[in-house]
Amino acid sequence: MPEIIFNGPAGRLEGRYSHSKTPNAPLAIILHPHPEHGGTMNNKVTYYLFQTFVQRGFSTLRFNFRGVGRSQGIHDKGEGELSDAAAALDWMQDLNPNAPYTWVGGFSFGAWIGMQLLMRRPEVRGFVSVAPPANMYDFSFLAPCPTSGLILQGSHDEIVPEPHVGRLVEKLRTQKGIAIDYRVVEDANHFFHDHCNDLCARVHDHLNRAGGGRNVPAGLIKAA
Repeated sequence: MPEIIFNGPAGRLEGRYSHSKTPNAPLAIILHPHPEHGGTMNNKVTYYLFQTFVQRGFSTLRFNFRGVGRSQGIHDKGEGELSDAAAALDWMQDLNPNAPYTWVGGFSFGAWIGMQLLMRRPEVRGFVSVAPPANMYDFSFLAPCPTSGLILQGSHDEIVPEPHVGRLVEKLRTQKGIAIDYRVVEDANHFFHDHCNDLCARVHDHLNRAGGGRNVPAGLIKAA
């Protein structure tokens, strides 16, 4: 997949982009975990999410937030990273003006940023949030949450304990007009070691049900 450089609010941002062979394909943007704890666009969960959307025929982008890899700037505790994500989505939309809709995927810190992004962008149809750090960040901005989506959590997550995410899901499910598909992967830790294929299978199943990209039957799901 080609390396790309695009302009962000704090300078150049580095990414990897896969352009779909399907005409007027939907878009997906994938956001990585916390930059100050080693998070990059090449994080394993981030990469698996990226490949899952590529397999479904999305034009898909993952990129490094400011100050990570070859991306310019310095970490901005979330506010700047949200602006980076918006700039990345703008870049994809300029390249794909006829895309019918967008999905946002994020892991940990990236899930927090992704949920904020969907609040700002009405073209986002759905989301995949993996291990959203409900014990570290305030998610009360999801009032109301504008679209339905999938939340994935490991049962043995040592960084974001499952009960915190479960309570977030309970709050979101009280809102009318949206559906939160909450799936707990048994025995998986925060980084889904030895469970990334389980994660991908659940994302595919959710997207099959939600009509995200082309349908991928269970028997055709491939490891990323």
